[in-house]
Amino acid sequence: MHRSSLFVATASMVALAASSAFAVEEVFETEKGRIQVTTVVDGIAHPWAIAFLPEGGMLVTEKSGALRHVSEAGELSEPIAGTPDVDARGQGGLLDVTLDPEFANNRLVYVSYAEAGEGGNGTAVARGKLSEDLTSLDEVEVIFQQQPKVASTAHFGSRLVFSNEGHLYVLLGERSQAQFRGQAQDLDSHLGKVVRINPDGSVPEDNPFVGQDGALPEIYAYGTRNVQAAAINPESGVLWEIEHGPRGGDELNIIQPGANYGWPLVTLGVEYSGDTIGDGLETAEGMVDAIYTWTPVIAPSGMIFYGGDVFADWQGNLFVGGLASTALVRLELDGDAVVHEERLLESLGLRIRDVAEGPDGAIYVATDEANGEILRIAPAD
Repeated sequence: MHRSSLFVATASMVALAASSAFAVEEVFETEKGRIQVTTVVDGIAHPWAIAFLPEGGMLVTEKSGALRHVSEAGELSEPIAGTPDVDARGQGGLLDVTLDPEFANNRLVYVSYAEAGEGGNGTAVARGKLSEDLTSLDEVEVIFQQQPKVASTAHFGSRLVFSNEGHLYVLLGERSQAQFRGQAQDLDSHLGKVVRINPDGSVPEDNPFVGQDGALPEIYAYGTRNVQAAAINPESGVLWEIEHGPRGGDELNIIQPGANYGWPLVTLGVEYSGDTIGDGLETAEGMVDAIYTWTPVIAPSGMIFYGGDVFADWQGNLFVGGLASTALVRLELDGDAVVHEERLLESLGLRIRDVAEGPDGAIYVATDEANGEILRIAPAD
């Protein structure tokens, strides 16, 4: 997002850093100059996602189920009331959060989460109105429920991204276990899919499988593994996503309507045991190849196309959070091709779960730790 799209943040946003015993206050050298990394707030239990508010501050999800407000001064609120019940086991819990494109008028907030139910659990999406005093989500309604629910605590996927046309993409995992993963190829299952819905949960008439017998109409693309990073490319308006590979083969994909991205029939990775997955195919006719991959994996989570003015040399770059790599990964692009990679913040040793561009043009990341932090990245003086 550009700095003109929301409020202009002030230096008070990082005021807490000076008093926090756990605060990061460090300067790093990068290929494009020196950056300063500063703690905005700590004490967040495994934060999963960040969403900036036009009136100031940000919403942050905690995997255990709390949605919190962080003020511009770095003050962490009590949990916001009204969030849905979550199945906070394994990789499940309260996951992504995003604002409605018309938030300034309707105050709608969308969250994805692990929802328990018959058969086990699955990814769900709910929306509610954020109260003016930032203490509650009101009129909460569930607008999407992944089907089928299965007995697994892994691979919920869960990123939420609004298109430029106002459709909501829901990026879903295939639930990890071998007995479920094949459903990523089945159009009668939401597992391993990119779903596209209207803000109220209804199905857009131009979705690629609308009217096809045996196909769930919400499905937009399929054959994905576990997508935890996604963003709209501002140049093309097209959804890009990054999914976790198994042992090797994290993938950066450009999503096309109706396309098959191969999992589990095609992968550059292997089982965690080292065994071959399926027939060991790395590409196949009729399936879309990734435009960039990582082996060893970075364990991607969260991404942005940077568009701010603060880092002029980074405009148009893609930034990706790395869990296993404990890095903020910077990718330079030439059209739809990745031409260079740089890894930032590795020495901090922190799992980076989400990445956001602040209204001040700085880059913010959430660290997936028991004492999780929101870090602000800005040019060093």
